[in-house]
Amino acid sequence: MVKLAANLSMMFQELPFIDRFDAAARAGFAGVEFMFPYDHDAQQVAACARQCGLEVALFNLPAGDWAGGERGIAALPDRIEEFREGVAKGLDYARILGCPRLHLMAGKALASAENRSVLVANIRHAADLAADAGVEILIEPINTRVDIPGYFYGTTAQALWVIDEADRANVRLQYDIYHMQIMEGDLARTIDRLLPRIGHIQLADNPGRAEPGSGEINYPWLLNHIDAIGYDGWIGCEYRPASDTEAGLIWARDYLKSGRA
Repeated sequence: MVKLAANLSMMFQELPFIDRFDAAARAGFAGVEFMFPYDHDAQQVAACARQCGLEVALFNLPAGDWAGGERGIAALPDRIEEFREGVAKGLDYARILGCPRLHLMAGKALASAENRSVLVANIRHAADLAADAGVEILIEPINTRVDIPGYFYGTTAQALWVIDEADRANVRLQYDIYHMQIMEGDLARTIDRLLPRIGHIQLADNPGRAEPGSGEINYPWLLNHIDAIGYDGWIGCEYRPASDTEAGLIWARDYLKSGRA
């Protein structure tokens, strides 16, 4: 059965971050993901997740000046020291939160030989430290047409080139259905082909990045297909609810444990 994780950075935004855990549990989610927990004490976040019976499935390594428009720094030659400090911080949080996956963001950078070399070296550094903690490093291609123009990789082929070059067993693909519908399409065949490489899946409908059923993707069919081919990991609901978050979960009623949706 498909396992859905609430993305707390996009869902229940009317609530303070810490209160979103309880809201996700009451809505029927068994897992959560989010972008950055670093504004909050790791022990507090971990205690909150435990009290709500939630598994922390994924969060991002520090990604530079997010408010200033940065979307990762791993491919930037002048930010290597900052990146490595962020890896250490992210792994500290992952250990305390019991989170087995961290998303490493390359950033907005030209695909030059120097930037590629820096990115691959940084991925290897992160992966080697993460392996000791039993954590996977995930690489996500992000659409460059709508959301992040100039991001280092926008297709699965580009991301897999980086993963192959890094050559670490605990570096895997983060496959976001919304981003890849925009950049590639042919979702079912692509997921079939890449299933052994995928460490985490995320979803949203297109256009608009709202909940399934709001756009062009046939999510009832696709989720059943993902289940049928044997994917047993989390699927993160990384979408902006069109209106009320819980009312918009009608699409997910067959996958949530409480049935409230």
